[in-house]
Amino acid sequence: MSTPEAVAESTVRMGLLMEAVESQRALAGQALQALQQHTAGLDAVVRDEVRAVLAEELHALFEETQRTVAQLRSAGRTARVRQLALGAAAGTLAAAIPLGLSAWVLPSRAEVEGLRAARAQLSADLARLAQQGGRMQLRRCGAAARLCVRIDRAARLYGESADYAIVQGY
Repeated sequence: MSTPEAVAESTVRMGLLMEAVESQRALAGQALQALQQHTAGLDAVVRDEVRAVLAEELHALFEETQRTVAQLRSAGRTARVRQLALGAAAGTLAAAIPLGLSAWVLPSRAEVEGLRAARAQLSADLARLAQQGGRMQLRRCGAAARLCVRIDRAARLYGESADYAIVQGY
């Protein structure tokens, strides 16, 4: 059984232990309060840091977007210039091909003048031949295929024996 001294010593120990627990609880409360304050401060710091990083990243993204837009505009201008140059080249080629073909196929001025002179000479020769009997209608007649000519039966006959007739068309 327990002695009163042992009970008093136990009570003192218990009191000391309770005092130590109370002291630890107060320290834990203070530590918890300090931790809460520190956490609130960290929350503000983290929020500010996130905002700063986000602002930097958005600014970098904006600058990169501006550079990209400028490059796209430059590429568009370059494409329009190339398209214009290709269109001009195609138009020039489309005009040059018919001109080149006509220069190659069509006769030159000297050849045209030579052909006109030849045509005039041929026309004069045809007129002269027509006057000299070139319009006569000749053919082969009879079994012996002798040369014969169509005559104008309405015209009178000539010669001592009336053996000449006017050729039809003269």
